[in-house]
Amino acid sequence: MFHENMKKYFAEFFGTFLLVLFGTGSVVLSQSGFHFVNHLVISFSFGISVFLMIVLFGKLSGSHINPAVTICLAIDNKFKWKDVLPYCIFQLIGAIAASFVLKILFPENSFLGSTLPSGSSSQSFFIEILLMFILMLTILNSGSKLIFSAFIIGTVVGLEAYFAGPITGASMNPARSIGPALVSGHLEHLWIYILAPVVGGVLAIVSSRTLKKLK
Repeated sequence: MFHENMKKYFAEFFGTFLLVLFGTGSVVLSQSGFHFVNHLVISFSFGISVFLMIVLFGKLSGSHINPAVTICLAIDNKFKWKDVLPYCIFQLIGAIAASFVLKILFPENSFLGSTLPSGSSSQSFFIEILLMFILMLTILNSGSKLIFSAFIIGTVVGLEAYFAGPITGASMNPARSIGPALVSGHLEHLWIYILAPVVGGVLAIVSSRTLKKLK
């Protein structure tokens, strides 16, 4: 049992590590003068990274790669509470490790893909709630076929990143924001990207349950 649990936890570590490495790495490349890495490419990088991580690790751990997803699935009784803390810890370690790698590769970059509002904090907070609301609804209703589910979820992440990236950074994921923030030192506004995804996910659960009752 311990061995099986550790495999799940390390799958969450590697999945989150690769998501942050490729996703925020594309942001760092764009900020470092690689002009071919534009906003569309960054959005695609996040979307395809989520797709690939679900395909690679979905059968092993569920490939949450997101503490807000883990917490919300437990609230919705689709995940065991005893695994919530280990999942979140390994996700956070993966995100922080990826940001340290980017710091080593691009020491001149001072943001490392940190999510920071371009407008007001309240605007970004409510947009991040909306983004996670949509994403969590997608996760809850994407079906059980791994490839199809991965494609749908990855597409939604990519679209949301394209829509909201210039405004909020389109985090939807506390680990994705915490990693770059801790390593770069840009902790201002971090509360938005920790709280809003959980709020949005819980609202999605309530809405999904309500819709099912109406059927």
